[in-house]
Amino acid sequence: MKQHVARKRFGQNFLHDQHVLGSITESIDPAPDDTMVEIGPGLAAMTDQLLRTLKHMHVVELDRDLVARLEKAYPRDKLTVHSGDALKFDFASIPVPEGQKLRIVGNLPYNISSPLLFHLATFAPLVKDQHFMLQKEVVERMVAEPGSKVYGRLSVMLQWRYDMSLLFVVPPEAFDPPPKVDSAIVRMIPVARPLACDGEKLEAVVQKAFSQRRKVIRNCLAGMFTEEQIVAAGINPTDRPEAVGLAQYVALANLLK
Repeated sequence: MKQHVARKRFGQNFLHDQHVLGSITESIDPAPDDTMVEIGPGLAAMTDQLLRTLKHMHVVELDRDLVARLEKAYPRDKLTVHSGDALKFDFASIPVPEGQKLRIVGNLPYNISSPLLFHLATFAPLVKDQHFMLQKEVVERMVAEPGSKVYGRLSVMLQWRYDMSLLFVVPPEAFDPPPKVDSAIVRMIPVARPLACDGEKLEAVVQKAFSQRRKVIRNCLAGMFTEEQIVAAGINPTDRPEAVGLAQYVALANLLK
């Protein structure tokens, strides 16, 4: 699986540090019968680790050269290779034994991380957990609490769907080629009962609120809500968007007709 040149258009940075790979595998804690899906297996460093325990796994790979290498390197009864774009992939198409849910892992391309996370969120009810390598800055935004400078749209929308935690930071030298930023491992566990809300309405509210995050929430949401409605949702109209919690954004979304 060597002698492959990383391609910038695919956002390829291949993890090679064995200590880091071991730490990630330990965090995932695979069981032999798990239905595991890896996004962007690349040179199969993590795939190899996981298949030491798993009886079988699925991978989704966009690079056709790597697809060919993977299909040649592993028997079909051990690895199912799905050739295609993870942004368009139907994760519900993967067969799961009754009583099980999907476990999804991957070193996600940093250039498409946010849209990919939102795509995956639509499959959250089918998922047991997700463990991803992402740019550290993105993970910090995902897990940020209200009041943090990095708390924003990504925080609210993903926290509506998942309980998340930053597990550990991975330095650039763990990759080939090394990225220009630190990376981090995030664990994402779907919330069993998300706060009742229409996702599109919540997205509309959150997007409008954070489009002018330096303004107070009353001004950010002018034309969408009256000040009385903002107060009714439990929000101080003079707070800025980053001070408003998930439950309050859900309350606003539920006021939309």
